[in-house]
Amino acid sequence: MSTRLIIPGLNGSGPGHWQQHWLEDDADAVLVEQRNWARPDLGEWLVRLERAIYEHPGATLVAHSFGALVAANLAGRPAASKVGAALLVAPCDPDRVRSLHPGAVGAAALPCAGAAFPTLVVGSRNDPYMRFSDAKALSERLNGGFVDLGHAGHVNIDSGHGRWPAGYRLAHRLENSDGRRIAQTFAAAPSHISSAYLRSPS
Repeated sequence: MSTRLIIPGLNGSGPGHWQQHWLEDDADAVLVEQRNWARPDLGEWLVRLERAIYEHPGATLVAHSFGALVAANLAGRPAASKVGAALLVAPCDPDRVRSLHPGAVGAAALPCAGAAFPTLVVGSRNDPYMRFSDAKALSERLNGGFVDLGHAGHVNIDSGHGRWPAGYRLAHRLENSDGRRIAQTFAAAPSHISSAYLRSPS
């Protein structure tokens, strides 16, 4: 099994968050540490992520919120060639983060280039940090797949996503396939099956 690099967002992923459970459950998971979790800086966070990627070539990126934005911005950078795959869960729009947390986020932008590695964006229809249509557009910009998680909030503790087994299954399938094929699988599946598979907060 490849290394999974866990990339949290604003304020990190504390006790009870599905990323924290992942770190505890998966012996091959490694947290990408940041100097200041309370004030995300895209440039600084990218450098730390790239450092972790070079230490763990071929790793799968498991990113949430601002962490997903950082991972998406690897597109077009040299370290992207060392990434195995990326699962981007509930990515954020930096402008929305600024409006909800004034002063928390410095300069940051959505990526412009396509990703050089299999990518799957997992979006929510009522995520306060990114419009659903923008999450879908991000997946298209990255040449990746997209999974509609329904009304799942920000896919965090507040929305009932503690240990999130569906995330493990999506990462496993992504590592053995690609984002677009996974998205096509769920687009073709009956809604009640895809819903049961993906919505498994606990």
